[in-house]
Amino acid sequence: MPLTMGVKNALRGCLLFGGLALGASTFSPARPPAIPLAVKAPYLNTWLNSGSDGGNGGYLAGEWPVFWQQQVTGWTGLIKVDGATYQWMGNVPKSQNVDQTEFSYTSTRSNFVMNVGGKVEMNITFLSPVTPNDLKRQSLTFSYLDVGVHSIDGASHDVQLYADVSGEWASGDLSAVIEWDYASSDGVAYHTFHRQNQTEISETNELPNWGDFYWSTSDTDGLTYQSGADVDVREAFQSNGLLPNTKDTSFRAVNNNWPVFAFAKDLGSVSEKSINTLFTIGLTQENAIQLLGEGEGLTTYPSLWTSYFSSDVEAVTWFYHDYEIAADLATSLDDQVASDSMAAAGQDYLTITSLSVRQAFGGLQFTGTDSDPVVFLKEISSNSDIQTVDVIFPAIPLILYTNPYLLNYLLKPLFLNQENGHYPKSSAIHDLGTFPLAKGYPDGSDEPQPLEECGNMIIMVLAYAQRTLDTDYLDQHYEILTKWAGYLVDESLIPADQISTDDFAGSLANQTNLAIKGIIGLRAMADISDLTGHADDAAMYMDIATSYIEQWQDLGINNTANPPHTTLSYGDGALHGLLYNLYANSLLGFDYDFIPEYIYEMQSNFYPTVALEYCVPLDTRHTYSKTDWQLWAAAIASEETRNDFISRIANWINVTPTNRAFSDLYDCVTGNYPGINFVARPVVGGHFALLALP
Repeated sequence: MPLTMGVKNALRGCLLFGGLALGASTFSPARPPAIPLAVKAPYLNTWLNSGSDGGNGGYLAGEWPVFWQQQVTGWTGLIKVDGATYQWMGNVPKSQNVDQTEFSYTSTRSNFVMNVGGKVEMNITFLSPVTPNDLKRQSLTFSYLDVGVHSIDGASHDVQLYADVSGEWASGDLSAVIEWDYASSDGVAYHTFHRQNQTEISETNELPNWGDFYWSTSDTDGLTYQSGADVDVREAFQSNGLLPNTKDTSFRAVNNNWPVFAFAKDLGSVSEKSINTLFTIGLTQENAIQLLGEGEGLTTYPSLWTSYFSSDVEAVTWFYHDYEIAADLATSLDDQVASDSMAAAGQDYLTITSLSVRQAFGGLQFTGTDSDPVVFLKEISSNSDIQTVDVIFPAIPLILYTNPYLLNYLLKPLFLNQENGHYPKSSAIHDLGTFPLAKGYPDGSDEPQPLEECGNMIIMVLAYAQRTLDTDYLDQHYEILTKWAGYLVDESLIPADQISTDDFAGSLANQTNLAIKGIIGLRAMADISDLTGHADDAAMYMDIATSYIEQWQDLGINNTANPPHTTLSYGDGALHGLLYNLYANSLLGFDYDFIPEYIYEMQSNFYPTVALEYCVPLDTRHTYSKTDWQLWAAAIASEETRNDFISRIANWINVTPTNRAFSDLYDCVTGNYPGINFVARPVVGGHFALLALP
């Protein structure tokens, strides 16, 4: 299959695709830098590039869908109307493309409307379910594609629909040999394909070396199928409007005559009433992650779906038949996010939050059992670490907003590793290794962010307990929490030269923002101690935190500036940055009782004075910023400042030249990548900062 990308600069004027002139599509509520198609988990994470850096402006026809890492995940759609063939998805050479007239997205759906030769209209919906309170559904690494066709010219038309996926989904190594098969079960027809030589718990180019992909549709009258070389299979449909019901038996490399797995459906005579065809795409893996936790060796964690289904085929067919319920649940979440976001800060905020949901949950792998679920997180694109504490931390607003119990499942691997003696330091670990192997760092060689992670862990633990009233959880982990609190007592007021979560910005001593995180962590530890009946500890931590925050105000504020503001590091009045860690004080409900109101007001008044075109810079060392931290700062600012943050980010989404999944890091002047390509990262859960406040 050719790997060329599509025509660029599709937003303005007219486009020319395969000889068919297209009017510009509308995009609502914005034209994202990349459009989520099938985004459910780290290994099911396929997008349509849109931005001008390498996308075609958000048009489904004329561009190959890609995995977040940019490998093509071949996905092709064709339609015949009265004998004429058009392409509605993919980038097959010399194809005549449909005319895309509309695109819209919600928290769970990407919707396209296509005009086919002025005769029929297609309504194409990519639905990746997000069910935070229903782990059975959330555990399935599958996504829906619903294609509806109806006449728009008052006449009836003879219509056949075609869709295929390629072997590229199954391997990060295109020279790897794959195998495939075709079968039907419980009214569902499916192609299945996988690497011939499988190695569990390993990756090649971010894609798994094990597991089975399933591409499915309803096994009904009018359905035909074929597996074979891409050119041959598509030509069969273009020539005949159907497929020969044959299976290619020559297993081979992904890039050897590009094997594809196709369905064709004869819709018959199509009138004004829509005829819908449902497809599903997904991945099954019986085992998912290995963790160094209890005991001395690695424990293998099964995929959580195996607790609910006896086989992968049972899971595939159940998911297919669950579409009506899944769609209703998706609509409920879409409506909830829309209503809450609009009420909190208006349409611009909804533009941001609704684009963030699938991406954030797309970084999570659900494992364990129904009685003991464990959720692992992949630090997608930055370095593929597993269970990175300072990636979980910025994502927690969405977790707390949707289901705070998920935070327990996310923190569990970190506690299992450290409480079983596999980490030698007195501070909290940074991550557990490289996804999907959570082997930890028995030698203590993780990235050194000790103050950052101690503060993060304590703050997250209290946030979880506050929202679930689970004080037993605090008792269970009290010993290690006091160890981390001891580190904060020693190190948080005057931070040593070190990196923080923004490690790409470089190391710095006396970081004002890092210090306040540690101090809030101590204040949180006072509450943890109180809730677990350790009154003396509670008094001690409260006294220290109160003393530290008073000293911090003398150390970290430039009162002579106009307007005054906190500094980037103590004593350097020329440097400043986002004081986003102040948000934790409000998230935990401490508010002005602990940190004075004037600090909130001071920062809120200051940020607009340093804003650039597309954002407020992270700090004075660079002109880039992060969307998660901006929205943490916005959530606790005045309404005017909050809306200024939000409007700049929403505008950036619509005009950025970046062409990959929602980047949380971009340049405030150019709107482009700042030489660092962060994409598809789950930290966008932080965009729900406003909605997570108590």
